[in-house]
Amino acid sequence: MATLPLYAQFINLFAAFLLLLAFAMLAQRRVLSLINLFAMQGFALAVSTAIVAYGTHQSHLYWSAGLTLVLKVLLLPWLLHRLIRQLDVKWDVEGLINIPTTMLVGIVLVVFSFNLALPIAQLSHTVTRATLGIAMASVMLSFLMMITRRKAIPQVVGFLAMENGLFFAATSATYGMPMVVELGIALDVLVGMIILGVFFFQIREQFDSLDLKHLETLKENE
Repeated sequence: MATLPLYAQFINLFAAFLLLLAFAMLAQRRVLSLINLFAMQGFALAVSTAIVAYGTHQSHLYWSAGLTLVLKVLLLPWLLHRLIRQLDVKWDVEGLINIPTTMLVGIVLVVFSFNLALPIAQLSHTVTRATLGIAMASVMLSFLMMITRRKAIPQVVGFLAMENGLFFAATSATYGMPMVVELGIALDVLVGMIILGVFFFQIREQFDSLDLKHLETLKENE
């Protein structure tokens, strides 16, 4: 660690912070706190991207950091908070399995992710290649959060957090994606969030709840 440049040490620090936030989101029971943790994850991702841009002189990553800050720290959390107020959502996050079991599964996924990323990181020549395992672990933990939640909004937050992990993985392996690709992904995420907001209102109007088990009941009736 001491032989690494100072900016690389900061990148590793923020990578560890991203992983801790992924575990915190996995264990979180309150939907408002879950959204706030997602905003914190977006901020950590934006700062780490800016540090990579400074340390590697990749100027396009400054735009990526700014886009991440606007979209994932300001705009998307604001949209989610607005949806919660309009839907009058005050419930806790419900999981299919209990929190201790979920955390144990998460630890297993982290170990698997580090072993999976090791040969890939050895092929990479970037200074951030050591954080590739953390990036893949964040993706796995976000996916686990998606499949272990019963409500629609926590599943959407899990999807958005998984996209954060994929973006961090791209930054770790190749110093980011081309700007046109990042803009396209950002637009897709924003449009998807708007469509999902309409979807939330339709579920609430039909079932007076955002629990997805009602959709399963509807399918069985058909």
